[in-house]
This record gives sequence, C-alpha cells and structure tokens, in this order.
Amino acid sequence: MRNKYFKQFIQIVISLGIAVWIFWFLYKDIAFESLIDQIKSSNWAWILVSLLVSILGYFVRSWRWTLLIDAEEGKNVTLSRAYHAVMIGYLVNMLIPRAGEVARCGVLTRTNGISVGYLFGTVIVERSVDLLCLVSVIVLAFLVEKDLFLDLAIQLVDIESLGQSILSNLPIVVGGLAILVLLVLYILKRFRDHGLINKLQHFFREILSGLKRIGKLSNPTGFWISSVLLWVIYFLTMYTISLGIPTTANLSSGEILLVMVMGSIGMIAPVQGGIGTFHALVAFILIQLGISEIDGKIFAAIIHGTQVILVLGAGLVSWLIMMKLPSWIKPEQN
Repeated sequence: MRNKYFKQFIQIVISLGIAVWIFWFLYKDIAFESLIDQIKSSNWAWILVSLLVSILGYFVRSWRWTLLIDAEEGKNVTLSRAYHAVMIGYLVNMLIPRAGEVARCGVLTRTNGISVGYLFGTVIVERSVDLLCLVSVIVLAFLVEKDLFLDLAIQLVDIESLGQSILSNLPIVVGGLAILVLLVLYILKRFRDHGLINKLQHFFREILSGLKRIGKLSNPTGFWISSVLLWVIYFLTMYTISLGIPTTANLSSGEILLVMVMGSIGMIAPVQGGIGTFHALVAFILIQLGISEIDGKIFAAIIHGTQVILVLGAGLVSWLIMMKLPSWIKPEQN
C-alpha cells in the first residue's frame, strides 16, 4: 500500500515539475512589468463577462451530468449538488491531474449514496462525448481557417516532399502498414489475457456502451444540446476575454476558434490544470496569427490565470458547502 501511494506521489511531483518547467521556460524572459502593463490596459468588463460565461458553462456541465445519473441508484441529484461536486472536481484537478473525476464522484457518493463505480461510468460517458466534440471542433476549425491550417502544417512538415517520398516508396509504405496491422492483431491475440490489453479493451468497451446508453436516457436531446452548448460557451469565454485585451481585440471569430482548439488540447495534457501546456499552445497559435511572442504569452497567462482564480474561489466555496451536508444513510428495508 505504501509503495502505491509513493508511486502516486512521485507521479504528481513529476507532472507538477514538468508543468512548472514549461511555464518557467515560456516566461523566463518576460518582464513582470509587461504583464502588469497588459493587465492595466485590459478592459476588465469583458474579462468579467468571460468569467460569468464560464460559470454558466459549469452549470451546463453539471446539468448534463444529472441527466446521466439514474435516480434509482440513490437520492435524486439536484443541479446545485452536481454543480458543487463538479467544482470540487476542478479544484482537485488543480492539485492532482485527473483525480478530480474521482473526487466529484466521491462527493456525490457521500451525500447521495450513489456508488462511485456507477458515477465514474457516467464520467467516462461524458469524457467520450467531450472527445467526440473536440474532434468535431478541430474539423470545424480546419474548415473555417483551412489556409492557416495548411500553412501551419507546411511549417511543421514539408507536405510536398513527404507526399513524393510516400509515392516513390509506395510498395514499402503499403507493406509496412500491412505488417503493422498484423503485428497489432498478433499482440492483441497473443497477449489478450495481459492486464494492460484487458484494461484497454475494457476502456473501449466502456466508451462504446456509454455512447449506446445515451440513447436510453429520459432526455437524450437535452444531453446532446448541452454537450454542444458547452463548446459554444468555451468559445464565448475565449472570445469575450480576447475583446478585453488590446492585442487580441481584432482577431476574427475563426482565429479565436483556432486559439480555443489549441487551448483545449493543452488542457488535456496530464499536468495540474493545464499549467504550461495551455500557455505554450495558445501562445504558439497567437504568434502564427501575427501577435507578438510577448503579447501571446501574456494573453495565455491572463485567460488561464483568471480561470484558475475562478476555480479556486468557486471550488473552495463548493467544498465548504458540500462538507457541511450530512452523509447519506441507506434507508432500512422493510
């Protein structure tokens, strides 16, 4: 047991160390006075609007979660309790990556008597749909800003020479792909009883069964509408805060969509609250859009910093409220 906790502690320290190093590397050459000047020149009315939009997003996510939870598993989960549990989850994620999902499930288990395993299954459904939406948003961003997408691809990879190389070595490429497919099939068959393979298969089965389960909900339409609305809210959060910062106020909606996509990818990284990775990817895309390196990094710091302050404040309030609630007691059977 001690070895398990020690390994978890080491993983947390490593992820935090990576996040801090990336953050330090990005901002080591930026004078603190530049950040203060940008903060003073910003229109904080727009930034306040972005925070209000974010809070709306948290309530929408909470409502979507209640649609997934079957009331027969325990007490009916109200929107307020789901919201407080979600905010506690975000708060814990700031300390331990991915632990927030378990934390918010544990909170509802204590107050509503719903099993952690059941609630975690609903979280897997949520994450599966969020991943599907992220892919859809990336495709949308490509359609809206196709030229910029291609320019970025050309900067990273010489597409023309890569295509010519593939065509000139087509038999080798096809043969290599065939061998790779056969190798994967062999590994799956040969090691099908291995723990890692079983976990992967179980994970994908859960995703598939979770997606099928959505159609059986009492309000599947509300679930899908809220899932799409969440990404509209993410976009509006980014868009309104861009209006409040002079250097990004003139960006188009399509360009903001690209910034949102890069920021969302940065938040997926297994580090505390997307620290470092969010800043790096948002600053990178802003630089490609013609924003100076310093202004791009400061924009990333402002939007991430305001969101962190919101999560810390709302999360602590939610934690205090939920901890005061009595633990759920299973009713006696007659």
